[in-house]
Amino acid sequence: MFGTGGVGGYFGGRLAQAGERVVFVARGAHLAALRERGLRVESVAGDFAVSPVEATDDPASAGTVDAVLVCVKAWQVPEAARALRPMLRDDSFAVPLQNGVAAADELAAAVGAARVVGGLCRIVSFVAGPGHIRHAGAVPRVELGERDRRPSPRVTALRAAFERCAGVSVGTPADIEVALWEKFLFIAPFSAVAAVARMPAGVVRSTPETRHLLEQATAEALEVARRKGIALADDAVARTLAYVDGLPEDATASMQRDILEGRPSELEAQTGTIVRLGRERGVPVPANEFLYASLLPSELAARNRAR
Repeated sequence: MFGTGGVGGYFGGRLAQAGERVVFVARGAHLAALRERGLRVESVAGDFAVSPVEATDDPASAGTVDAVLVCVKAWQVPEAARALRPMLRDDSFAVPLQNGVAAADELAAAVGAARVVGGLCRIVSFVAGPGHIRHAGAVPRVELGERDRRPSPRVTALRAAFERCAGVSVGTPADIEVALWEKFLFIAPFSAVAAVARMPAGVVRSTPETRHLLEQATAEALEVARRKGIALADDAVARTLAYVDGLPEDATASMQRDILEGRPSELEAQTGTIVRLGRERGVPVPANEFLYASLLPSELAARNRAR
């Protein structure tokens, strides 16, 4: 698990709990806690702990592995892609699980397209403290697929590993790019609207003005996807809003939490991507342009502080 935050900690913990050998790549106080006390996961699907765990801040020291699940933030993927290369054999592969739609291409540029399998996950989770992950909502789900849409033994094997995990749903969609954009249609507009409103899902969806903004931003993202040739269904916006309606009242997005807490976020990989692709494809995206412009000053300030 390259990255042991809300995503890597939860799904890596479930794989370890199911008997898989898992190496966690982490750093700082989080790494120290993993080494000293193991991993503790507080989950609406059932609390569990894994101890001892294998954890390191040096990917090369882990040796080669069958698969690397890349669970860092979207803006950290290029750096992670370079760092994970020593972990890959000729038959190893990497699977991106973060938000956004560019991670697989970024990984392929660093390790080769043949070593990348498409992937995504759905979960509301975060680091509650060193060595401690909190899963606060949504049914944890992983979706995997070859980018050329062909079945493969390696996808079948990784799916089987997740099927042995408690508290995880897994799927292999016919077209992983469509599945990736279906998630993007939710996460990018919701994250941005919730960050601008500074409110959780329950408030965002029940306030007519923010719900309308969310619907408009989602419809714009759908049009951008279609101009790129992504075959999203006609009811994609309605299904996205229905998913938001099913979130816990207090659910927040990771990008929203990062922005509100003054950390660098995935703004460029989410709303920024919609704005850039809209301009490239000649698609008007005024709602997303408003959201991006509203959040950009906070993002720039956070990145200046992080230098």
